[in-house]
Amino acid sequence: MRKTKFHALMSQPVGKAARMNAIPLEQEIEYPTSDGQPMAETTLHRKVMFDLIRGLELRFLEVPDNWLGGNLFLCYEKGNPAAHRAPDVMLAKGVEKWDRPNYLLWEETPPSLVVEVTSRKTRREDQGDKKSLYERIGIEEYVLFDPYGEYLRPRLQGYLLDGERYQPVLPAEDGTLFSRTTGLILRPEGRRLRLVDAITGEPLPWHDEVEMALVRESAARRAEAAARRAAEAAQRAAKAEAAEEAAARRIAEERVRALEAELERLRKG
Repeated sequence: MRKTKFHALMSQPVGKAARMNAIPLEQEIEYPTSDGQPMAETTLHRKVMFDLIRGLELRFLEVPDNWLGGNLFLCYEKGNPAAHRAPDVMLAKGVEKWDRPNYLLWEETPPSLVVEVTSRKTRREDQGDKKSLYERIGIEEYVLFDPYGEYLRPRLQGYLLDGERYQPVLPAEDGTLFSRTTGLILRPEGRRLRLVDAITGEPLPWHDEVEMALVRESAARRAEAAARRAAEAAQRAAKAEAAEEAAARRIAEERVRALEAELERLRKG
């Protein structure tokens, strides 16, 4: 587990009386799982969040100890339910994958990556309180993306933790940003953000592209099944028609033989 100043503070010994007093108090504490607020500023912000969450889930699907969360409460102070933030996208390495109701920092390792899909409305928090908090608790990489280009210039920016302070990481000339914690390139496309494999150059599909591919695949399977059923029906109809024709030929042949027999009988009689 990566050690931070936060963990050092949390691990400091306390007196016996304090420990005894803390036990029943801790049992009564309920840490929040929802604030009842919308999960995104706009439909576009929600779409970008889904793009990133789904893309990272697919990227690390086979990695057992990489966990993805989005708009989930990160509780960072034990004993204080009010001490929480809800990052838009959060990647944590070295933790078990399970459906957490919230992320309790004193029970986990600090997340490796946080991405905030920012806006003019949230700029003060995203560039101020959140950035300072993420820096203090030891989140290695912090990325901001402004899909509408409301205030960030450039609209994709990142920070890497150097010691105890964030250092800015500016995008490349083409506007892309390399994520050290994921090995992916973040590339703005229109108002959305694409994840690209830095080694192969292959783009990861967005969630709606995956859904559309599944829809097309399902439609192709249905069309194939319908064509197969039509072919089988045509074969059955052809066989039935051939059987009817064969039966008609047999009847006609039997009638001819009967007539020939009757003629032969008349000649002899």
